Amino acid sequence: MKETEMIYLKDMVKSSNIFAGKYTYYAKEKAEEDFEEDCVLYNREDRAKLIFGSFTSIANGVRFIMPAANHSMNSISTYPFMAVKKDWYDRSSMRAEDMPVKGDTVIGSDVWIGRGATIMPGVKIGNGAVIGSRAVVAKDVPDYAIVAGNPARLIRYRFDPETIDFLNELEWWNFSDEQIEEAIPYLTNLDLEESKAGLLNIKNKR
Repeated sequence: MKETEMIYLKDMVKSSNIFAGKYTYYAKEKAEEDFEEDCVLYNREDRAKLIFGSFTSIANGVRFIMPAANHSMNSISTYPFMAVKKDWYDRSSMRAEDMPVKGDTVIGSDVWIGRGATIMPGVKIGNGAVIGSRAVVAKDVPDYAIVAGNPARLIRYRFDPETIDFLNELEWWNFSDEQIEEAIPYLTNLDLEESKAGLLNIKNKR
């Protein structure tokens, strides 16, 4: 059985366009794995950002496709002539900045991304969402939604709308480390009403 090492992204990312909150981790299984090289594909630091919230779990083999992978679909051909030969680059009627860019890819806090999932460029994944294993996410995912499949489709929401609103207002992932220590019993409690009361009490003590 492979040993899994939790690599905290905040401590190891080097690209100027990748940002991660506290305790967000990638599940590394091989010593030679490199998150930025193996999981963030076609990254050009000047095109778009990849932003992670805090306490997000990224399983092994997840892929984030960045905008430099895009091909033009509005010209006659989708072929990347510019990238093949210098002469073709000079003769091309478009430049890299003309390629479609859907904006930054933003992953919320307390998100769980399952093994081998693929996140397409410009996608926004809400707080508390769960992305199923091998899912291909090409559209935004709401807060606390569970999605799976290719293309990823909504399976259900983790909680009722009132609880989702409560958690988004609470923002427990922004607690101090001392508050997190106190909050762990409530964050892992299956009695949601008891959890909500305990977490709110911790926040109000700030």
